[in-house]
Amino acid sequence: ISGSHLKKTVRELKEDPWERVRLMSKLITKTPLRLIAGRVNTFEYNPPSMYRLFVERMAANGIREARISDEWNDYEGWKFRTGECHRAGLKSILNLIYSVSPKHTDAYFAERTRQAASLEPYRLCLKDPGGLLTPERMETLVPIIFQNAGGIPVELHTHCTTGLGPLCCIKGMALGIRSINTALPPLADDTSNPSLFNVAKNARALGYATAIDEEVLKPVSRHFTAIAKREGFTIGAPVEYDYTQYQHQVPGGMLSNLRHQLRKVGLENKFPQALEETIRVREEFGYPIMVTPLSQFVGSQAAINVILGERYKEVTDQVIKFALGHAGAEGARDMDPDVKAKILDRPRAKEWAKWQPDEPSADDMRRRLNAEGTSDEELLLRWIIGKEDIDAMRANPRPLEYLNSEQPLV
Repeated sequence: ISGSHLKKTVRELKEDPWERVRLMSKLITKTPLRLIAGRVNTFEYNPPSMYRLFVERMAANGIREARISDEWNDYEGWKFRTGECHRAGLKSILNLIYSVSPKHTDAYFAERTRQAASLEPYRLCLKDPGGLLTPERMETLVPIIFQNAGGIPVELHTHCTTGLGPLCCIKGMALGIRSINTALPPLADDTSNPSLFNVAKNARALGYATAIDEEVLKPVSRHFTAIAKREGFTIGAPVEYDYTQYQHQVPGGMLSNLRHQLRKVGLENKFPQALEETIRVREEFGYPIMVTPLSQFVGSQAAINVILGERYKEVTDQVIKFALGHAGAEGARDMDPDVKAKILDRPRAKEWAKWQPDEPSADDMRRRLNAEGTSDEELLLRWIIGKEDIDAMRANPRPLEYLNSEQPLV
């Protein structure tokens, strides 16, 4: 679970996410449940007090591990989040996010691995959100990570966006990786993680034992496949190899958003141009890793440039803040100077230049959000989602109920 899941649960399912965590932790007692503990409120400033409260409440409700990202692989970002997770009693897994660019070299990954290992996490995770790893790159990169990890175990988290995810998992096993993140069908493959069943089958073919009971998971896949068919959702399937993914590096979920943005203004035919523009914008922004929220900054600006037919005529607040360094000092430092000057030469940029992050306490946040007298969990929901959506969730009589083919008479 993550901060973004809280939004989805409240807004779309009309269910209390905290109750969901409590129910899951009562049912699942052997397998440690894991939190995604990067940014909590994805596109907003995250006060330290709210991050602290978020991981504390997750730990109190039965979560045992936290996989921590910093979108820049930045030591200071890792250090704060790891410290808070350790204080809350969570085991930390630090993500080394993979990217392809002139600055994401072997030396870069060696240095960032050493920095991550110095924080003494439970594990490191080679995280490949764009599905950009290849078996050949695994051959060169994984040994570098092991050499600099100081004996800390390394996980692999890759996606199937280019069709190479399962092959990278096989290569990872051969190179010494012993934990691989997978997904259950129908939520596997496509732009998701490789299928658990496929990775386990390949592991056994290579002579490895798998610490997983697949038989108890098959009904889970049948259950969700029935729901996907009923709701008309896409069922994950292997994809063809797509070299353009290495050029634009737009993550899978964002590809559909970009197409949707263009469709809304009647310009879906400009989708190929928007992907081309994404390549240019990313280079001008100093090659940020194409991961949330940086990928959204790049992709939405590319879409605006294509829609208006003039580059940087209009820019979003997020892009202004990126140029000012609010999204990370590395972004402002490595940005193309001419593009940066163009972005900051407008009245809105001068307004944002005056903004300074503060560090409100939880009680300060209660006052700001009109949430005096509420629980910590309610406060977090108010901050992430807002009172209106929470009230709509509470007014919902009961959650959706799904019956499947294992109850045929019903």
